[in-house]
Amino acid sequence: RIVLISSRRSFCSIFSVLPYRDCTQVGDMKLDGGRQCHSAGVCLKEIVGLEGVELGADGKTVSYTQFLFPTNALGTRRNTIDSTSSFSQFRNASHRSLSLARANSTQGSIDAGSDLGDFVEYDPNLLDDPQWPCGKHKRVLIFPSYMTTVIDYVKPSDLKKDMNETFKEKFPHIKLTLSKIRSLKREMRKLAQEECGFEEPTVAMAFVYFEKLALKGKLNKQNRKLCAGACVLLAAKIGSDLRKHEVKHLIDKLEEKFRLNRRELIAFEFPVLVALEFALHLPEHEVMPHYRRLVQNS
Repeated sequence: RIVLISSRRSFCSIFSVLPYRDCTQVGDMKLDGGRQCHSAGVCLKEIVGLEGVELGADGKTVSYTQFLFPTNALGTRRNTIDSTSSFSQFRNASHRSLSLARANSTQGSIDAGSDLGDFVEYDPNLLDDPQWPCGKHKRVLIFPSYMTTVIDYVKPSDLKKDMNETFKEKFPHIKLTLSKIRSLKREMRKLAQEECGFEEPTVAMAFVYFEKLALKGKLNKQNRKLCAGACVLLAAKIGSDLRKHEVKHLIDKLEEKFRLNRRELIAFEFPVLVALEFALHLPEHEVMPHYRRLVQNS
């Protein structure tokens, strides 16, 4: 353990340094009682993974240093948006006010082999755009002094089909339909707010994580609920000061509502963290639109 003290005998910092061990040695260590401690890669073999996410299984060591910022970058990357809403008060109360503006830096990179290409800056209003349901049934009429929009009546089933087709044409790399993504977000909100009592900022953070995974093409039919559950779990840990029994209660609810296996959900948390490039502290301009919609609909 290292303690740093200034020349005036004032306390500066204290931290511990752990010796490096190769991941192949971790699986050979024995815990008390004769139980064996396995690496995360062993458990992940049995579940559906995220495409393009490398975890270093089978004794392979993977470095994630390209996703991390130096410590002195925290003070220079604060978001400058001035907000006096309850969201800012919530972030300050929970000691989570550090926001790293990663949208202009590392989020532009996508894993090799993806059909997406260059990932543009995240837009929190993209998947919740109210213009999506209009689809092909909207007509804009422009006159010399005004402009009007006419939306024809159509059956809800046809409207849903046209919306998903339009979404597929615009985002061919996303393997889920827009209606399925929105349905999963409604389930995430219901579970987090009604079942577990989390506030709107935590749900908004989970929405940002989930939408980023969707826009990067990481979601598919097999892992969609695991991704949704992992996003709620990560947002709850970052946005709330959870106790041990509260974490257990959240995992129990995720296991029940999403019909997930507890072991798979816990093992899937780290792949989602890697897919998000460790960017869990979000700038306010990414979270606030979701937060406003949640407050308006509550």
